[in-house]
Amino acid sequence: MLKLNDHLTNQFIAPHERKQMECQLLAARDLLDGRTCPGSEYTGWLDLPVSLPEETIACIEETADRIRRDFDVLIVVGIGGSYLGARAVIEALSHHFSLSLPKERRGGPLVLFAGHQISSDYLHDLLEVVEGKRVALNVISKSGTTTEPAIAFRILRDRLFRHASREELAKHIVITTDEKRGALRRYAEQMGLTTYVIPDDIGGRYSVLTPVGLLPIAVAGIDIRALLDGARSERKRSKTPLSEGLSAVDCYAVNRILLMRKGYQAEILACYEPSMRYFAEWWKQLFGESEGKDGKGVITMSVDLTTDLHSLGQLIQEGPRVFFETVIDFANVRHDIAIPSDLADLDQLEYLAGQPMSFVNRQASRGTALAHVSGGVPNIRIELEDRSPESLGALIYFFERACALSCIMNGVNPFNQPGVEAYKRNMFALLGKPGYEKVREELLRSSAEDKD
Repeated sequence: MLKLNDHLTNQFIAPHERKQMECQLLAARDLLDGRTCPGSEYTGWLDLPVSLPEETIACIEETADRIRRDFDVLIVVGIGGSYLGARAVIEALSHHFSLSLPKERRGGPLVLFAGHQISSDYLHDLLEVVEGKRVALNVISKSGTTTEPAIAFRILRDRLFRHASREELAKHIVITTDEKRGALRRYAEQMGLTTYVIPDDIGGRYSVLTPVGLLPIAVAGIDIRALLDGARSERKRSKTPLSEGLSAVDCYAVNRILLMRKGYQAEILACYEPSMRYFAEWWKQLFGESEGKDGKGVITMSVDLTTDLHSLGQLIQEGPRVFFETVIDFANVRHDIAIPSDLADLDQLEYLAGQPMSFVNRQASRGTALAHVSGGVPNIRIELEDRSPESLGALIYFFERACALSCIMNGVNPFNQPGVEAYKRNMFALLGKPGYEKVREELLRSSAEDKD
């Protein structure tokens, strides 16, 4: 079960401040659950853990089993929410060095990623790694025309399947896209490919528990039913009536808003397990893209601890007092290692002889939190039993709902991203895309004036 421990915010937030937030929280909950909030047409994720059809889950498992059986590598082609959620869960729950393990030890194919940037060196190296291997593609895009994944798919299709027949392509390529529209939908229908639907009422950053995330996660050998069970449990807990007390999600959302209003402009997500690095990247997109509008929003940052204490620790401890910290804590590890005795004690570690590494990591976490609080950094702790599919499912739903509530209480639409179009407009113009000629002229004129 997911628990929230916020006692290390008590010197920064008074009880009456939390109490006075309950009216805003209740209004936000009513707007969200009643589907009357801004962007309400994208709230399909709210009930997804209980509404995803059994036939969809079974079909995903069947496709994943086929890919696991027939292929050495699955390349997931997507960007933003079309790949971050899947990568977050896969890396959080897989062997740290799965790339170096033989398929027999991994129990399935490698899951690699493309289309999340435009680096030719990256794609060259990826093609080199998969040379001579049996490769499947899962291409994920609502429109099929998003620049980064579209380029990657065109190149991968050309390099890997240039001479493949339609029948062979149908075995190698799975498309996840819009139900009726878009370039990928047309391509899939033309070639007779297996397809999965990106629901119209769920935006990319909220889509990890749809086929967008579930298929790659299942190919990685992770139990997607357990993942959904965890999300289902957290959904139930999050809907507890306020008359019975605030849920963990409610408390987290309220703490974030109160700290933001006090000038804590940046939230640092801290994890003491290196496998959670991409989960933090997913979290940064979720909150950054949802909140960062109208001159508002909390700046999202992340650290790998204790690693980053030796690089960013000084900044957090004594830098500008704009940070608050949210720590993800797992009570149990998968494998523990005891520290051996060495009577020479040249490393001055003999006092730890016989202690498990998990004990040292936990005390480092406690000590760091207390140090940061003493330096003026509020700390929130999210406590989970273990690093398992159930825990990750609960954590995903927890953050999705907390994000939506935070945005509503802060007066922004949680589900749009109008600012993302600005860079695309300039990029298309500079690349010479038809229809952007006037924009191109303006940009080139501005560049020339800058040089003058």
